[in-house]
Amino acid sequence: MIREADLRRDIFYLASDAMRGREAGTLDEMRASMWVAKAAQEAGLQPAGDDGTYFQFWPMRRVRLSDGSQIAIGGRPLTLWKDIVVAAPITATVDLPLSYVEEGRLEQAASTDLHGKAVVAEIHAPTNPPAPNMSLRGYRYALAAVRQQSQALIERGAGAVILVSDSVADDPMAFGFGGVALARGRYGLDTAGAASAAPRGNAASSVPVLWVRRSMLEALRAPNQRLTATLYTESFSYPSVNIVAKVPGTDPVRRNEYVLFSGHQDHDGVRYPIDGDSIWNGADDNASVSVALLAIGRAWSKQPAPRSALFVWHGAEERGLLGSYWHALHPVVPLESIVAVLNGDMIGRNNPDSAALLGAQPPHRNSTALAQMALAANAQVTHFLIDSTWDRPTHREGWYYRSDHLPYACMHVPALFFSTLLHPDYHTPRDEPQRIDIPKLARMTRWMYATGWEVANAPQRPALDAGFQLERRCAIGR
Repeated sequence: MIREADLRRDIFYLASDAMRGREAGTLDEMRASMWVAKAAQEAGLQPAGDDGTYFQFWPMRRVRLSDGSQIAIGGRPLTLWKDIVVAAPITATVDLPLSYVEEGRLEQAASTDLHGKAVVAEIHAPTNPPAPNMSLRGYRYALAAVRQQSQALIERGAGAVILVSDSVADDPMAFGFGGVALARGRYGLDTAGAASAAPRGNAASSVPVLWVRRSMLEALRAPNQRLTATLYTESFSYPSVNIVAKVPGTDPVRRNEYVLFSGHQDHDGVRYPIDGDSIWNGADDNASVSVALLAIGRAWSKQPAPRSALFVWHGAEERGLLGSYWHALHPVVPLESIVAVLNGDMIGRNNPDSAALLGAQPPHRNSTALAQMALAANAQVTHFLIDSTWDRPTHREGWYYRSDHLPYACMHVPALFFSTLLHPDYHTPRDEPQRIDIPKLARMTRWMYATGWEVANAPQRPALDAGFQLERRCAIGR
């Protein structure tokens, strides 16, 4: 019932250049979401969103640095996000002399009066730098270094901080990616009691932190230079949307319980070009799961189970799991009626015979019964070799915390995360549909379907493990 032809057709459309990368908070995300809703309707799924529709709209708050902001060094204007990156949105006016601190060493900063100065330092490796083969390593390395070094200098009185890239932070996938990502600002749910997009209220939030390319070092070290900057923040509320559909169950009692199939439809949109391509299509991340949910929905609508199936395509996952946080806080069905969340993220690449199941071992496992159902389904249907290393709290990627099952797990709903893991095309324009392994995508789809089918037919709902507690603190919980 899961057909490769359907998956191929759908992913080549959803991840096509016509969808322009489906960036959250843009018309491109809305266009993709409308297509998903129409495809869900054609698959035979019933609407389960607000007011009898397939849509659960919710407000997303964005805080960014205004394009009207201006920065100059030695009287020479700099182009925001190309010559210089502002690490966080801030409203500030500064006119300060530059003071160069050799290699950013804290011992020198401790013996130098930094009050009333714009302190210039070179980036050096942060404490506990990301592993050499970690995804987006240059960007993560640079962000960690900027945060650590700027905080130390601000604590010693710096009125502004300018950090100069080292060889790692100067790489296009560090400085270039950072300029594009940080220009977009901060995003959060626009509601009381949820994650805020506004900068945190601490001393650092009132001090500009600037990041520049390596080529600017000599100019910044020249004598008698000044930093002048007028920075403004601006805030917007955008709509984003979860697409929600269902297939009612056949059992008079169990039809009031739901197996939730979860994914996200957004990606990175249009950004800077790599090898001439500026559309970051997100075929694997996460059009692969979006079309998998449609395929599961087609099969489920033809043969419903005793329990109901709920399908949620979450919006704005790339902004920080915002759509899944919203639905976990405002579920379209009672949260206690959701017996399991089967979430997928990136299920169409890498070795054809291997896959990962996260939430299957402590401390991430919150339901032994659910994990056993998924492993049994794999043994019976798909026969993947399971890579369990990514489910460990010691894994360098922290992959368990980076997809839409997390808010539900934090709310004590049994939850699993299916993935075929990262690859070199992750968050680049090279994540395109022609690189998807369609037969593997079909197998992963069948695994999610078979697991859901087992849950939906089981006499008892999968039990929560007693004492479940993640090694990191949840943003929400109960």
